[in-house]
Amino acid sequence: MRPSRPVFLLLAATLVAASPATAAVPERAAGSGRPCVASPPPRGGEAREALDIAQRVKSEQHLNSVLVRVTKDGEEVLTTGLGQSMTGVPARPGMHFRAGSVAIVHMGIVLLQLVDEKKARLDDPLSRWLPGAPHADEITLRMLGGSTSGLHDYVTDPKFLAALEAAPFRHWTPEELVAYPAAHPLWYEPGTGWSYSHANFVLLGAALEKISGTPLDELLQQRVMGPLGLADTRNSFTPEIQPPVLHAFTEERGLYEESTFWNPSWTTAPGAVIATHICDLARSAEAVGTGELLSPAAFRTQLDPGTVGLGGGTKTCPATVCLKNTAAEHFGLGVLVMNGWILTNPSFSGYAAVQAYLPAERLAIAVATTKGKGTPDGNTAQAIMNGIAEALAPGHPAPGGH
Repeated sequence: MRPSRPVFLLLAATLVAASPATAAVPERAAGSGRPCVASPPPRGGEAREALDIAQRVKSEQHLNSVLVRVTKDGEEVLTTGLGQSMTGVPARPGMHFRAGSVAIVHMGIVLLQLVDEKKARLDDPLSRWLPGAPHADEITLRMLGGSTSGLHDYVTDPKFLAALEAAPFRHWTPEELVAYPAAHPLWYEPGTGWSYSHANFVLLGAALEKISGTPLDELLQQRVMGPLGLADTRNSFTPEIQPPVLHAFTEERGLYEESTFWNPSWTTAPGAVIATHICDLARSAEAVGTGELLSPAAFRTQLDPGTVGLGGGTKTCPATVCLKNTAAEHFGLGVLVMNGWILTNPSFSGYAAVQAYLPAERLAIAVATTKGKGTPDGNTAQAIMNGIAEALAPGHPAPGGH
């Protein structure tokens, strides 16, 4: 099992699902009370263009399934499911999958809310909340959220990767995860560079619990999922996921096998290992992209907490790790900002997804995919999202191109 290298267009995070579909209750579209089901087959227009792109990429990349939802001004353009979850089981929009780094975006929102409420400051040292954490006196909350702490990413540590590949069902504790970057020197002085690290968000989740006095799963529900009406976005402390489930398969360990039930505990902080469906994912894209849950000042900080201009290779950090952040393409507070799009794109073990919002066109695109035999490496959902973006917003470059 090899988590993808964390770069701007492929932040390694989890998309694990579990439990076979055992319920036939329709899943609701986010905040609407309506079922999350496929829209009528389009005959033309933007919906037809988006569907054609999804079908083409599914065929070209040998995908098992594709789920897509596109909205403009909050109104549905297209909702569809293509392919199969399992043999003989059609993929449907209401099926649930792990949403990986989407929860990182939500944690960033909660941090900014707590700062606005003066319960913490972005530049508080981590030692105020987690005195036993690595480099706690040097690393601040801002550095965790913006990924400028200098901590190594444990998913690139060969020892961690070997342990993960050998036992994909293993449950990992935060202490076990953070021990890997703690065993390495920092890439750079905290706050002076940029490098993605899952450890940042394991620590941020623990800090949010300390600041708020509330378990992280409850905190995210109270401050993000509840207010946005994301009734089908839920944390799980085990690999189980609410049915109906979108199943996944992968060749990452050398044979084609089901990865639906692999344990996602390594991916982020306990309490933020969420599952969702495509309608909730599109609603999340809209809310994140408009700053719906934040003050205007906090939203500006989310889009650039000081990361623009940071990064780039140095004598102590290679350019493949310390990526250059520019005004056009940079990491915000848990979110990617690319060519005017605000997005995140988790990918893990046969699953991939993307939630993206373009404020200039009030366009939201949510895509989830599962791999088939021969599917190439990379975030296959991103390829579909980019194609739809180029068709529906031709004046705005798709994030990173194809």
